[in-house]
Amino acid sequence: MHRICVYLGSREGASPHHRQQAEALGIAIAERGWGLVYGGARAGLMGALADAALAAGGEVVGVIPQALVRNEKAHTGLTRLIEVADMHERKAQMAALADGFVTLPGGIGTLEELFETWTWQYLRFHAKPIAVLDSDGFYAPLLEFLDRTVEAGFLDADTRARLISEREITPLLDRLAPSSGEQA
Repeated sequence: MHRICVYLGSREGASPHHRQQAEALGIAIAERGWGLVYGGARAGLMGALADAALAAGGEVVGVIPQALVRNEKAHTGLTRLIEVADMHERKAQMAALADGFVTLPGGIGTLEELFETWTWQYLRFHAKPIAVLDSDGFYAPLLEFLDRTVEAGFLDADTRARLISEREITPLLDRLAPSSGEQA
């Protein structure tokens, strides 16, 4: 089974659009017959994503550190909930279970997950596709900053080009389809 790991906030955020996009992504992943891997919480956008995928008949695997089971309110209705020792193990387990990655709005934890996974790709620890869903321009300033890092000589253009960015769910998932990503 093809699985997509989604990084996103454990908070709702200020705009209802973010929740709608999380739900729509969860449904779209399930409708393709793909599995979802995410951080295992039932709170915020994380819970909305998981609940939507489950309601659409999808497989949902959550990975959560034991210390966050209470704070992030572990989702106990998942296909599978994996409790791990710490954040390092969480990220490694999520990456191992996934065939590709999508980032939705979130805070510093979401950004850290995106950049660590992208760094692993750059270092050739994996060759899985990584994408940002920028449906409402939330990530536009970050993407512009990344373009400036290329112009400034701190990031090569090929590495920047490997970070997929789409404004719509369908083209984003099409670019993450199994034929587009190979395991390293």
